[in-house]
Order: sequence, then structure tokens, then C-alpha cells
Amino acid sequence: MSEAVLNPLARNGPSVINSARAIKSWVRKLLALSDDAIVSVSELACHVPGCPPKETVILVMQGPETVQASVHKPMKEVAEDDVAHAFSAASSPH
Repeated sequence: MSEAVLNPLARNGPSVINSARAIKSWVRKLLALSDDAIVSVSELACHVPGCPPKETVILVMQGPETVQASVHKPMKEVAEDDVAHAFSAASSPH
């Protein structure tokens, strides 16, 4: 009798969770991160004129350094190539 428990506060349900997991995995592989590195993925709304309605912000925290990259798409639309492109301009966290 095992049923998956869904977070009622999660926006857009399991698809966003799966997207975040995939993005974190791509970042870890792309940057060859150690297990102690923290990868955070968030989807933010932008209310500034001319800004895309949603963007995906990725933070990599390793030791004293934090590197941020943004993809100007909703999290569910981010592909592995988008992540690589976003980090090509960002500093390496190690």
C-alpha cells in the first residue's frame, strides 16, 4: 500500500520536480561537481517590462564560491543545451 505523496504546495506538481532534478543532474555532470557542492534550481516570475514571464535560475554553491546562471525559460522547457549555454558565460565554481 505504498502511494506517492505529492506536495500540495509544489507549483505545477511532479513535472516541475522532475525538471529540477534533471537540471541539477546536468549541472553536476557539466561542471564535474563534487558531492559536497550544492545545486539549487528555482523558477522565478519577472514583472519588469521586456523580461520573459518566467526564468530558471541555477545556483551552484561550493565552498566559499557561488555561481549563478539563468535560463530565460520556464523550468519545464529547459534543455541540457540551455544549461550548458547558461554556464558558458558564468565563472566555474572550482
